[in-house]
This record gives sequence, structure tokens and C-alpha cells, in this order.
Amino acid sequence: MKKIILAFVLALSITNCAENPFTGKKTLAVVPNSEILPMAFQQYDEVIDGSHVLKGTDDAQMITNVGQKITAAAIKWLDANGHKNYTDDYQWEYNLIDSEEVNAWAMPGGKVAFYTGILPIAQSETGIATIMGHEVAHALANHGQQRMSAGALQETVGVVGAAALGGEDTKNQELFNVAYGVGSQVLVMLPFSRKHETEADKIGLTLMAIAGYDPDEAANLWVRMSEASGGGGQPEFLSTHPSNEARIQNLNKWAGEAKETARHFGVTSFK
Repeated sequence: MKKIILAFVLALSITNCAENPFTGKKTLAVVPNSEILPMAFQQYDEVIDGSHVLKGTDDAQMITNVGQKITAAAIKWLDANGHKNYTDDYQWEYNLIDSEEVNAWAMPGGKVAFYTGILPIAQSETGIATIMGHEVAHALANHGQQRMSAGALQETVGVVGAAALGGEDTKNQELFNVAYGVGSQVLVMLPFSRKHETEADKIGLTLMAIAGYDPDEAANLWVRMSEASGGGGQPEFLSTHPSNEARIQNLNKWAGEAKETARHFGVTSFK
């Protein structure tokens, strides 16, 4: 049974791949962007229609301005690295939602939302650029596509594995379902998500630097984020995100590299 499942997974993974332009690595693409983007745009519109979106305020305008700067930086990087027209199917949009929730997110295809609850932690335009860079990176690296593809693969393998045990062996099927559900989540899906977050942190740092924002400030944002959360939270291995401490260490480590990349694009000073 293990050989059957392994062969099935390998066949499905090999025949459904895309490429992350920032890493050059092959990524899961079981669900194509031609299906994902229309769904993402519709879901984004539904959230916006059902929310109190701020328009015309200084904060709302800042979100849009920073989003446009980060996006322009991303397109510069993509064009310079052989990925011209990469974002042709994207429909960039940046909205500020009036909510106490401390959050920001991006849909595939360039739809970004900030909540006012995260602004006190951002504190400044540079703090917003740190968050925006991270969210834009998620959209550009097709992390949404990869998560949907991994989820579809996880579900399919579960069905195949249960079926391989035989229709009448309900006890073993139940044991398999429980073990597979917990194991695939803790050992595969959660590390997969944490990898995406770390990847978005690094890409976002580069994008904010090319846009002229000081990448040294990114780690300070996560210091404030850690303080706002009281330093609590789940153990990292049970979380979809790396620990705050790990993110701070990584951002400090990568800041110099981000500045050096920005200098290749003529950026020599940072705000």
C-alpha cells in the first residue's frame, strides 16, 4: 500500500508543477491559476463588500501608496530576472478595513487587505511596507496555489490510502484516517505553511528595500508584534507561522543582503 500511495503522489507531483520566480524551485500546481484567480477575485470582492472599507483617509491612502511602491519594486525585480509580464493576469488592489483585528492578508492575483488593528504595531510607513512586502510576496510566489494544491493532494492521498486498506476493514481505515490526518498536518502541512511564511519574509524584505524602505526596520516590526501578543502562542511545530524569535533573527540576518540587492537597482538610501 505504501508503494502504491508513494507512486501516486510522485506521479501527481511531477506532472503538476510551476516555478517560484524568486527561488527558481519547482512548486506544487495541482490547481491551476486559471481556476484559482477567478475564485480569489470573487472571494476578495465578497470580503470587501461585507466590510467597512475606509476610503479617502490618510491611512487608506498610505496603504495604497505603499502597495503600489512595493508592487512596482516587484515588477522591477521580475523584469530584471527574466520574468517580464509575470503579473499580467494580476489585478492589484489594496484596501484598508476598519477592524480591531491585528491582521493583513493577500489573495492570489494581487488582492491585498489591511485591518486598522495592525496599524498601531506598524507605527509608520516603513512598518506598513514591511507587512505589505510580506503579503505581496505571498501573492507573487503563488503560495495560495501551493496551499490549495497541497490540500487537494493531502485529501486525495487520504482517500487512496483508506481505499487501499479495503472496503470492509473499517477498523484499520479509521486508525489510518486518524493517524494520517494528524501526521500529515503536523509533519507536512504545518511545516509547508511555515516555509511559505519564511519565504515571504525574505522576499518581502528585498521588495521593501528596492522600494526604498529600510529593511533594518523589519525586525523591529516583529519585536513590536511579539510584544503585542504577550510573547505567547503555540509551539512553533504546531503553528502555521514561525516563532516571532525566529523571524526576528532571520530578518536581521537578511537585511544586509536586501540592501545590496536594492543597490543594484540604484537605491542607495532608505527611509
